[in-house]
Amino acid sequence: MNEVKVVPLTNVGLLASAMERAKTRPENLPGLVVMYGASGLGKTIGATFAANMYRGYYIECRYTWTKKTFLLAILKEMGIAPGRTLSEMVDAAADQLSRSARPLIIDDVQYLLDKAVANILTDLYNASHGTIVLIGEERVPASLAKLERLHNRVLEWVPAQAATLEDLRTLAAASYPALQIDDDLLEDLRRSVRGCLRRISVNLYRVQSEAQAMIADKPGDRYARYRFIRGRYTGPFPPMIQRGGKLYDPNLGKVVFVLISNASQP
Repeated sequence: MNEVKVVPLTNVGLLASAMERAKTRPENLPGLVVMYGASGLGKTIGATFAANMYRGYYIECRYTWTKKTFLLAILKEMGIAPGRTLSEMVDAAADQLSRSARPLIIDDVQYLLDKAVANILTDLYNASHGTIVLIGEERVPASLAKLERLHNRVLEWVPAQAATLEDLRTLAAASYPALQIDDDLLEDLRRSVRGCLRRISVNLYRVQSEAQAMIADKPGDRYARYRFIRGRYTGPFPPMIQRGGKLYDPNLGKVVFVLISNASQP
């Protein structure tokens, strides 16, 4: 992963601390780190920071990936020519992890855990005993619980946190240093989007754009106060899959669908 500027937000620090503990763990302890949480909380930002800080190998999974495409992505990130068989590719990736002592960071891992490709993760860890970081959405812990050989190798569970007011201050100052935003506006924004960092970034950009437009209209008036209009630019929240086959709609605040297995039908 190329080096980029990363703002030191809450989830950045949580993931970096967990990875540091994993890298310095005793030899007899497992080395998987799992960060999980809703989309938009800044997990990938944390992964970017960790990849740069620890020179980690970073890949972002796709829903369509198979065992082969997964391994090819890892080897490409490592700069290693792929072997002819899956076994050769697993050995090559594991050997590089072991020799380099660099972590492997796998983002959007939820796309892999319900497929046979999940067994490749176990093979990679068993062959390398390196530090492997899995990052994904809320259902990742439940998916891992079905894979005991992988689940019992987790050293650190890191639930991603909603953005705090301090996160908003830091992000606003780093992104728009010439723009002063009062805490009242930032807190109103944080609550309106429920701490979703991606929506916060969009709305801060909107505030900055509107501020620039007002300054252009009135060049002499460089001071103004803004308030966040509730419901604006927030968008609907995505549904969340819960245990027991339940589908929870955060917009309605209730479960809207329950999957009934064939075994439980009369």
